[in-house]
Amino acid sequence: MPECVARAADRRTEASLAKKFYVVWVGRKKGVFTDWEDARAQVHGFAGARYQSFPTRGEAEQALAAGPATRARAVARKTAVRTPAAADEDIFDLQIYCDGACDPNPGNAGSGIVVYRDGVPVELWYGLYNPHGTNNTAELNALHHALLMAEQAILIGEEPQILCDSRYAISCVTVWAEGWEKKGWRKAGGEIKNLEIIQESYALYQRIQSQVQVVHVSAHVGTEGNELADRMAMYAVQTREKELRRFPGPINVADVLRMRAG
Repeated sequence: MPECVARAADRRTEASLAKKFYVVWVGRKKGVFTDWEDARAQVHGFAGARYQSFPTRGEAEQALAAGPATRARAVARKTAVRTPAAADEDIFDLQIYCDGACDPNPGNAGSGIVVYRDGVPVELWYGLYNPHGTNNTAELNALHHALLMAEQAILIGEEPQILCDSRYAISCVTVWAEGWEKKGWRKAGGEIKNLEIIQESYALYQRIQSQVQVVHVSAHVGTEGNELADRMAMYAVQTREKELRRFPGPINVADVLRMRAG
């Protein structure tokens, strides 16, 4: 079992499995929802949507009546890097950013992952070095391990979100793989590159797709989680670490951002 999965399995074993209640203040339909998919349908793609989860119906109904909540940052960071969307922090128990790097491409490839809780990065991971990789293989490896982390979180009752800057990796696993499988893992125009990791990731995604959100985040536009995952991916390339390992010591965001970028 990978170290990251073992650690995730041990974490928060006493987490509550109680049902959540989702308040939508601004969306297609306003109200309290008991199912995330129903709530998500009201806010996904809706400009300016405001929503948040609550542990009890009473708290949710009070919040709905009171109006949109605001959450102050525990720590104010003097940085040009943006933090994850506060609305998503309210809905998801953890947000997992993943990224890949390759220098040159093809060549030395590595992957990086960052785990956020309540808008704060709590885990940095790096590794999966491949001396004969590509940027695409690195991105797929990162997404695969992010899915593994998400699966372990789901098993203890948490709701994860995965944020990846590779449209290629996301499409391979969440869109194209279904059609490729129906055609015997073939596609018009030639071979499916990186087939093995795509098959493994797709099988994993099928198990948890109703309980995880996988979204695209733009690369190198200052999103903190994406920038940190990028630094971890390049650190994997520099250290040539083949295992996925947790970055040692306390997390100093400014120091990590000064590391080599991909």
